[in-house]
Amino acid sequence: MRLLGLLLFGAMAAFSQPFSAGIKAGVPFTDFVDTVSSGNVNYHSVPNRYIIGVAAEVHLPFGLGVELDALYRRLNYASTATATGVTTIVTSTATTANAWEFPLLVKYRFPGHIVRPFIDGGVAWDTLQGLKQSVQTSVVSGTPVIVSGSSPSELHKNTTTGFVLGAGLDVKAIVIHLKPEIRYTRWGAKHFLDPNSFLSSNQNQAEFLLGIQF
Repeated sequence: MRLLGLLLFGAMAAFSQPFSAGIKAGVPFTDFVDTVSSGNVNYHSVPNRYIIGVAAEVHLPFGLGVELDALYRRLNYASTATATGVTTIVTSTATTANAWEFPLLVKYRFPGHIVRPFIDGGVAWDTLQGLKQSVQTSVVSGTPVIVSGSSPSELHKNTTTGFVLGAGLDVKAIVIHLKPEIRYTRWGAKHFLDPNSFLSSNQNQAEFLLGIQF
């Protein structure tokens, strides 16, 4: 009975801590995929220079906090392969996907009144949704054949996990908090891995994020 009472007290104390939520947006410093062009094969990515999402944080004593984010990025890459022989065959692909990232972080704020530097670290999960690939094959001077699918041959893992490190500032501006941050994520596995090494996911991810929380 005493143990149950302690657990209930602990849960009430945790949920009674200050809570903040808001939006988070930023720009990546690294591309989602690394591409290589060689001979008759050309891969290239179409970078989407934005990250957007929401964030929620529970503020704990002694400058500590726990933050959970849901961040969205758009993935877009294409390829062209040319095979020459009796006839010339050109195969073009266009791949798109929505990448959702969910970092769970422990944060420490250094003492301060208006501006408080902070560091954070934790784990993140990244999953691909709405993956689509369009393949167009055509013979020179012929009619192109277009096929669409959702399982590219270079897809290695639909979901991956990694660890996160970050540092930034918590700036109190009247009723909101502005939180610029530099964040680094190291993913444990690649989403994409082309057997011929023309395309692979970047396991090192760096970005600038700005949070606006109430």
